[in-house]
Amino acid sequence: MRDLKNNIGVVQSLAPAVRTADADGSAVDLQGFESATVVIDMGAEGITLSGTDKIEIELEHSDDNSTWTNVTSANDVIGATPDSEGKIATFDANAEIPAISAVGYIGGKRYIRAVANFSGTHGTGTPFGVSVIKGHYRHNPVA
Repeated sequence: MRDLKNNIGVVQSLAPAVRTADADGSAVDLQGFESATVVIDMGAEGITLSGTDKIEIELEHSDDNSTWTNVTSANDVIGATPDSEGKIATFDANAEIPAISAVGYIGGKRYIRAVANFSGTHGTGTPFGVSVIKGHYRHNPVA
């Protein structure tokens, strides 16, 4: 089947918005899917980004949608090397955005969510969103 729409599920974890402060994304349930790709869509920066004034996107996972832990193992993701805080992307220079980044989740937990962490002062917001593309559904087509 050449149709991709019936073979994936797309869910927003952090809905697109202009943000100036930390935010926890909504949980994405991966039950029934064998793969997931986290897509970070960053708009034009609202401030001059730097090593002090930056936006970091972290990934968390959970077995029960209640107790969340940082994704810290390179064995759980493809396309990024998370640190001890689960950072999968850092935006700390204006030349880096606008941009789209994608990271594959291959960990074994049922739920994942994105977390946005802001460092420094963000008087003017930066628009962005984080979505999860769920793939390889066990019972195609995806409803």
